[in-house]
Amino acid sequence: MPFSASDKDDIAHIWEKVAGHVDSLGEEAMDRLFKCRPETKTYFSHLNVEHGSADIRSQGSKVLKAIGHASKNLDHLDEALSNLSDLHAHNLRVDPGNFYLLCHNILVVLAIHFPTDFTPHAHAAWDKFLAAITDTLCSKYR
Repeated sequence: MPFSASDKDDIAHIWEKVAGHVDSLGEEAMDRLFKCRPETKTYFSHLNVEHGSADIRSQGSKVLKAIGHASKNLDHLDEALSNLSDLHAHNLRVDPGNFYLLCHNILVVLAIHFPTDFTPHAHAAWDKFLAAITDTLCSKYR
């Protein structure tokens, strides 16, 4: 999925805002996922998924750091996310639908924390970006 120059600018601009807050924003996105869709907790049975736990903060931080890595590799997402795709498809066997659910919660968190910057165009670019990440992560499920 090709990204326009404008998409790339919007993704980079929002990522600059997120980059310094990956722990707290990632935690919030994971916490929202677990509250809205409690069935997603099954993949984290080995972690404390209670609100405010260090495990949720750590997992959310990992997710957003991977998204940050992807934001710098927009033209090569397959290569940039290959290891994560393998991990989720072959080892963790996460239901691919959960990626979409988490992406929705990430969009909500971005909209809440960056309302001025998260314009309709930025929202569309990030939605496209997160959908491309999800497609990439799901690509090895076949």
